[in-house]
Amino acid sequence: MLALVLISEMKNCCSIKVSGKVQNVGFRFYTRKTAIGMGIQGFVKNMRDGSVYIEAEGEQDAMQAFILWCKQGPEWAGVKELTVQEKPFEGFEGFDIL
Repeated sequence: MLALVLISEMKNCCSIKVSGKVQNVGFRFYTRKTAIGMGIQGFVKNMRDGSVYIEAEGEQDAMQAFILWCKQGPEWAGVKELTVQEKPFEGFEGFDIL
């Protein structure tokens, strides 16, 4: 039990909302690919309002790099707004497209 607490304290978890030209441009596919490459766990999904919603967790440095990537997205995306909120650690396994 103590080991699980220590692991969760070393990781950050957040929800990310990305708005702009982020659907039908491969944003979810490249988000998953980038997250896996950075050791980030969580999921990404399209929202009805045209945004993309991400829940992600990982080591602090990796999370910072991942959030910076989300501000740009793939080259043909047009990110206009990015909202990041910290949330409790969930213990995701892998990174899924929902």
